[in-house]
Amino acid sequence: MKNRFSSYDIVCSTTELQKLIGMRVNNVYDIDNKTYLIRLQRSEEKSVLLLESGNRFHITNFEWPKNVSPSGFSMKMRKHLKNKRLESLTQMGTDRIVDLQFGTGEAAYHIILELYDRGNIVLTDHEMIILNVLRPHTEGDKTKFAVREIYPQNRARENTVSTLDNLRTILEGAKVGDPLKKVLMPHLDYGPALIEHVLLKHGFTNVSKIGKTFDITNDINELFVALQEAEVIMENAKKEPSKGYIIQKKEERPSTDPNVDKEYFYSNQEFHPFLFSQHSSQPFQEFDTFNLAVDEFYSTLEAQKIELRALHQEREAMKKLENIKKDHDTRLSALEKAQETDKQKAELITRNQQLVDDAILAIQSAVASQLSWTDIDTLVKDAIARGDPVATHIKQLKLETNHISLYLTDPYTDSDSEDSESDSENRKETLPPATVDIDLALSAFANARRYYDLKRSAAKKQQKTIESQGKALKSAEKKTKQTLKEVQAITNINKARKVYWFEKFFWFISSENYLIIAGRDQQQNELIVKRYMKANDIYVHADIHGASSIIIKNPSGLPVPPKTLNEAGTMAICYSVAWEAKVVTNAYWVLGEQVSKTAPTGEYLTTGSFMIRGKKNFLPPSHLILGLSFLFRLEDGYIDKHNGERKVVANDDAASLADSEMSRDEVEVEILDESDDNKDEAIDNPNELQHTSVNDDDVNKDNADCHIREGTEEGNDDNEELLKDKDNEEGSDSSDDDQKFPDTQIRIQHSEGTKIKVVAEPVVKFENKDENEEKIVYLGDNKPVVIKSKQKQKIKEGKAASQKNVIAPYNALNNYKFRVKLTPGTGRRGKAARTAVSMFLRDRTTTQREKDLLRAVKDEQLARNLPGKVKLSAPRLQALHK
Repeated sequence: MKNRFSSYDIVCSTTELQKLIGMRVNNVYDIDNKTYLIRLQRSEEKSVLLLESGNRFHITNFEWPKNVSPSGFSMKMRKHLKNKRLESLTQMGTDRIVDLQFGTGEAAYHIILELYDRGNIVLTDHEMIILNVLRPHTEGDKTKFAVREIYPQNRARENTVSTLDNLRTILEGAKVGDPLKKVLMPHLDYGPALIEHVLLKHGFTNVSKIGKTFDITNDINELFVALQEAEVIMENAKKEPSKGYIIQKKEERPSTDPNVDKEYFYSNQEFHPFLFSQHSSQPFQEFDTFNLAVDEFYSTLEAQKIELRALHQEREAMKKLENIKKDHDTRLSALEKAQETDKQKAELITRNQQLVDDAILAIQSAVASQLSWTDIDTLVKDAIARGDPVATHIKQLKLETNHISLYLTDPYTDSDSEDSESDSENRKETLPPATVDIDLALSAFANARRYYDLKRSAAKKQQKTIESQGKALKSAEKKTKQTLKEVQAITNINKARKVYWFEKFFWFISSENYLIIAGRDQQQNELIVKRYMKANDIYVHADIHGASSIIIKNPSGLPVPPKTLNEAGTMAICYSVAWEAKVVTNAYWVLGEQVSKTAPTGEYLTTGSFMIRGKKNFLPPSHLILGLSFLFRLEDGYIDKHNGERKVVANDDAASLADSEMSRDEVEVEILDESDDNKDEAIDNPNELQHTSVNDDDVNKDNADCHIREGTEEGNDDNEELLKDKDNEEGSDSSDDDQKFPDTQIRIQHSEGTKIKVVAEPVVKFENKDENEEKIVYLGDNKPVVIKSKQKQKIKEGKAASQKNVIAPYNALNNYKFRVKLTPGTGRRGKAARTAVSMFLRDRTTTQREKDLLRAVKDEQLARNLPGKVKLSAPRLQALHK
């Protein structure tokens, strides 16, 4: 599978991206340590340029997941490139190096993108002095790629096959038998696909070899014409944008039903700006531009990997089924053959009864004479040498088992010429000769009967095998169908699951339906306070060193009920050092407007540090008890059916809540499949969670300014730069994905005592009010959804599209179907999470759709929200362990 640009691709992309010239840099983001996004803007026109070190560069329309905290390299690019125009975008020579210049004169900066070998991205000033480099290294003895070094501009090479004489020199220097394409590749910067295309077009196949199928004297002129055509194609690519093509491979999906039409899956293999000769017979997709093709190829790459893994699993399941069928057929064939062999041996003994009895008597007499086995063997050989008619049929003595092997032939053969034709019709079937083991303790008749008994025994086994084969194959086919179904279900889950903005934090939904989020480290603590916390929101913090910053989203501005405050306090304490130390302590809350980033002295606090002004409202001590559960998200098509069923329950709403609930109907919900294959946020190391601390040494706890310092005492340059940039970014980059959810309203309603057919959790709705409206609906516990008077009809459709696991205070999960209790302990959180899921899967009330969704959850997703070492508690947990 192709995964990086060739020189021809670079030429085509460079030509197409000339339309970006004159656009200004709005911001810079990083997807991972080698992939960066540059957001460009000109009036109302916007574009996002993606740069991946060593692989690609193109405009992207796909929404890539950006890192929560920008890397140091991103920050450096933001510092120097922000608000500067893209002045030029050129290829260095014909090499795979691209130079992007931002700004002019002494204010100019260059981004050098290297797309060969291990790749690199270099930031330089107008004099090409390196300001930052993604991969510092040294080439050869002198050329250094490091900060304050000068980037070598003359390193880009040119094509060396420019004349016929140059080409002849290259070919004559090659070894006899070397492939023609391999010889040309190091001297041409067209890329392997374009070279292969022109070679095929001029009659040179992939098997053309120097001195064998390719003659230098006779074929060099035609080869030079082919290479000139490649040069023409390259020059045309520099003049106008090229179309795009994705070359695909047709894969057949396995099926257990031969009557069902075959299903096919088309996997993307390569992307090109030209439909080359070698690809003309393969399936392909055509795009208006090369950039569109590349963006489509890479944006669907993860989904393709999921599909291919599923295809592999399906084929493995079918292979197991075929092996079972093959094994059954082999066993039946072996039993049939054994029957036939035993029957023939019995018949041969019967037809040679006198000869067999004589052989048995001769060996028995020798044994009775107390001759040694060696002497008996010598005796038999001497008899064979004399031509004894009995001895000549003895092939082997097996005296250790009291057996001999006789070579027996059918005495009734077709060679009897004197037999008449009528006599031949009455003759018995001619048997082929065979070597037969004879038991010396039995007579010839008894030996024949023994072989007949073996034949009957094999016949019985065959009958039993045939009878059991139907059941076994039916069971295997059923299991294979179930496996194929599960694989497809999990594949659909992994492809379709959406990851929402709050999932990058610790989060849960309180009993009164408030969304509560918490930072995983000091950078996230900084982010949720600066970007997501509004003046009416509640800030909660544990009164202990090393706690997360907790935000209760409160869009209504009404007082938050005490139960939600206590649950948020429990979360704050559990995500602190109190969990490991098993210490019960207090938490407190303040309004969002009381939290500031500036100290009274004017000092700008480091990452994750805040100043709290005014009174802190302390909460009662909380027990260190969390719960693990699951919520399920409805498909978008079913969201409108549940509009208005949930809203935040504030103190002023509590009295009217009972009056607003209508009669409860039975709910039937069919649960679909969907999950997340997002590995970027996986936490494998329990220590990866970084805690925060509170500095209250010089502050009165009841009525004073409180300085909260989280993480390290001093931030590094990148962190300080990050904070300054984020202040600027809030106003300038309102189009960021995270801004799509300014406020979140949640309402959970449960009904009691209603029997349901299909278990489903009630809907939790997140609703965005801006023009890019996006709705998210979740299912929570096994209680039916409360339906208002206009929706009293039974809900027959409500497909769950994906699942999300809630680490939350245990009392917030009272009405949830799937839940286990977590307390501080010694168990690994990954193992504890897997045990919990295993218990949910074994529950008899768990539907098949729920099982599919639960199986699709990755281990890292399960464990990443647990606070540390845990003890798992649940009914029938011991039975599961046993």
